[in-house]
Amino acid sequence: MKTVGTGVVGSGPDGGIPLLWYAAYGSNLHAARFACYLYGGRPEGAALGCPGCRDRRPPRETAALTLPGTLYFAGSSPTWGGATAFYDPAGPGPVPARGHLLTPGQFSDVAAQEMHRPPGTDLDLTRVLATGRDRAGPGRYETLLRVGSLGGRPVLTFTSPTGLADARLAAPTAAYLRTLGAGLAEAHGWGPWRAAGYLATRPGAAGHWTVAAVAALLG
Repeated sequence: MKTVGTGVVGSGPDGGIPLLWYAAYGSNLHAARFACYLYGGRPEGAALGCPGCRDRRPPRETAALTLPGTLYFAGSSPTWGGATAFYDPAGPGPVPARGHLLTPGQFSDVAAQEMHRPPGTDLDLTRVLATGRDRAGPGRYETLLRVGSLGGRPVLTFTSPTGLADARLAAPTAAYLRTLGAGLAEAHGWGPWRAAGYLATRPGAAGHWTVAAVAALLG
């Protein structure tokens, strides 16, 4: 497992293509779910499909990451029918995540699909790389964060413009929790009970899901 550093950020080349790490902390922990954003398709348990990225190459690398902050569940997703995961870097942590090494264009297309918009427009990453934060739009996943660096490349993610304190917390669905649990198993090797102990106690899920109920879903 790799803890994301907080040193100087660089983009680094790979065959002339600048690359960055996308830190996935929600359903994109799960490789099969993330593949739908890359190649197109409908994730298991989801109501809606994805068109896929313009550049359909797989991530150059993946890595288990640990981020400072808090994961919480809020809002309502037309894809999953319940709340989805958001990240507050100022909250208590840590947050298990999965790094996908992508081109900026792939990162832009994944972000667009998170907002149910067609891929095809590159995000301007200048401000987030320089200052650590930028608001690319009003949507729930359009606040860009630089959460550190890994191997000299920036680690970016996206989340809600509001933090945990102002979030409208809500419970995730069983299908969504199964996807997160599968991703935690893949990326971090967590068993059902460890993943359930984490997911069921996150704000939004706590009080709606018990550890035992989530473990039964994942087991």
